[in-house]
Amino acid sequence: MALTPSTMLPLGTVAPDFTLPDTVTGQDMALQALKSDMATVIMFICNHCPYVKHVSDELANLAKDYQAKGVSFIAISSNDITNRPEDSPENMKQTAHDWGLSFPYLYDETQEVAKAYQAACTPDFYIFDGELRCVYRGQLDDSRPNTDIPVTGKDLRTALDSVLSGEQVSSEQKPSMGCNIKWKS
Repeated sequence: MALTPSTMLPLGTVAPDFTLPDTVTGQDMALQALKSDMATVIMFICNHCPYVKHVSDELANLAKDYQAKGVSFIAISSNDITNRPEDSPENMKQTAHDWGLSFPYLYDETQEVAKAYQAACTPDFYIFDGELRCVYRGQLDDSRPNTDIPVTGKDLRTALDSVLSGEQVSSEQKPSMGCNIKWKS
């Protein structure tokens, strides 16, 4: 596990389009069908990463709180399952159930989507506005495993509140930190 920061996709970037299989429903899901006219959160996560496990309860809570306000959530795992079989689609489906995720958990087998989003770590978070322009990329909050800082989702919640109230999201954004995406060789 190499501690890796987000690469911080440039603000204003239009969300790269994709269609990926949802490991929960077995259906192919397209960004254009999943996006919200308000805000869309796209996160790169995986099953095994201790940084993702550390925030898994907050991911479910965040979605519950903001889906009711019209925000869409999409999780994507891009890890190479040859080297990380615990991140397989079958295990992703079980993890989504265990963590109580109320949003699609998509599998990016080719890793093309992760590359298009310049995703580097798990978790890696992005918020796109109603026009699918990036208004936030970075950390969930300041908490990390083995710290006394509680998991609150403060950074993501503040950015979402700004989008929903029609205010500009602060450009002062901290990179997420986590395990590197397990790239295919």
